[in-house]
Amino acid sequence: MPPTLDATFAALADPTRRAILAMLLEDDMAVTDVAEPFQVSLAAISKHLTVLTTAGLISQEKHGRVKWCKLEPDALRAASVWMQSFGQFEPVHLDAFERFLEKELGKGGDHTP
Repeated sequence: MPPTLDATFAALADPTRRAILAMLLEDDMAVTDVAEPFQVSLAAISKHLTVLTTAGLISQEKHGRVKWCKLEPDALRAASVWMQSFGQFEPVHLDAFERFLEKELGKGGDHTP
């Protein structure tokens, strides 16, 4: 997996960052507006924005004294294309897999690799 996908998925792993991306789907926002709905400090939001910027998911631009955030869809598109490549496989049926494991492991005792 290319490093850009690593950074994208690492950035998406955090629920706060996913919420920020969802907010930016609507429109560009000032950093203070991004921070408003969250119960964390502006410094914490700034760190989240830095991760998103480093991953290429957003860009930040200063207009006067206000820093604006904008969604950059290309990084998400690359991750989406990568994930869609797994759509060619049959879905895993976890219940059937669990029954198979119970049957196999129950046959000869402990099957430690």
